[in-house]
Amino acid sequence: MFLLNEILLFTPLIVYVYFRVRAFIPKGAGRIAWACATILLIAGFPIAESLSHRGGEGWARHLMIACFYALPLLLYLVLVVVLFDLMIGAARLLGLLTRAKIGSPGFRKARLSVYWAVPVLIVAGGILNYRTLRVQEYAIEIPRKSSVLAELKIVFASDFHLGDRTSPRFMETFVAKVNALDPDLVLIGGDVLEGDRRDEDLKRTEDQFRRLRSKYGVFGVPGNHERYAGGGENFFSKAGIRLLKDEALTIDGAFVLAGRNDARSRSRTPLADLLKGVPEDLPVILLDHRPTDLEDAARSGVDIQLSGHTHHGQLFPVNFITKHRYELSWGYKKKNRTHVLVTSGVQLWGPPVRTAGASEILSIRVVFRGPI
Repeated sequence: MFLLNEILLFTPLIVYVYFRVRAFIPKGAGRIAWACATILLIAGFPIAESLSHRGGEGWARHLMIACFYALPLLLYLVLVVVLFDLMIGAARLLGLLTRAKIGSPGFRKARLSVYWAVPVLIVAGGILNYRTLRVQEYAIEIPRKSSVLAELKIVFASDFHLGDRTSPRFMETFVAKVNALDPDLVLIGGDVLEGDRRDEDLKRTEDQFRRLRSKYGVFGVPGNHERYAGGGENFFSKAGIRLLKDEALTIDGAFVLAGRNDARSRSRTPLADLLKGVPEDLPVILLDHRPTDLEDAARSGVDIQLSGHTHHGQLFPVNFITKHRYELSWGYKKKNRTHVLVTSGVQLWGPPVRTAGASEILSIRVVFRGPI
């Protein structure tokens, strides 16, 4: 389970933090409250995950949302306590702090305040970052070949994870931002629905997607969450999104648009086979949910690859894990002649907190260079 598995690596540090904070709390009710708080922080995320798959209403929904915040709070509590203790230890060794000062009541109270205040502030900033939907602009040049186009404006978005926690206003905001960009082509990179989404809840979302406007239409590929979601391919059809599953299309005689099945799907056509038969004298744009097989894309003559999935780790320092796992975890990279762009997504799975990456829509101005 993403994020939870990574956090479990911190188990020895969680034990350390529990006893470290406990040492600064007077005996009695305070220590009992701290023990209960620790249990809630550890159990919160599994509880939230369980409730999210049941589609609860009322008190269950509010409990689910509260429990989702437990994971980032626990993560940053551990990091802050450990780092602050290391800083105090270093200051003690350097003679900047005396043992008497460290043991004074005032210093101990300040230390306990820092242990709690800093994680809360970090999570609050992560909530704000998550809720702020930005437009990230890129400009790239690719060979024109025989295309009649001089420019193409692509809007790309991925990883919506629409579910019971999604604000009804989110899709309205998303559609308004996309349409304001006046795109030629809208591309959706997968993971549109969360796995707990129910068919009867989808009509409003489908109607919102149908409000998207572009010259060449709206196309998408499945992500890993599409395997769990209730809407499936039927949802994409009703939402006006042309789903590409290991398929390549020639669009208006101007460029080739190809879309791949998710890398962990049961069937996935090799990229070289997928591009067999497409016009070699047209630029190729590839949609692939995960930023994998970049070498294949570069070798197969792909001009642009657009991906999502990584969320750039979502929570610092988990982004260092995704940076190790993927050649490109977030942003832009040119591999040989292939332009690769990876978005961290418009929304998130799990805790609605983002301390790595940004909630973003990509606006990509593609200039076709060379003679007509």
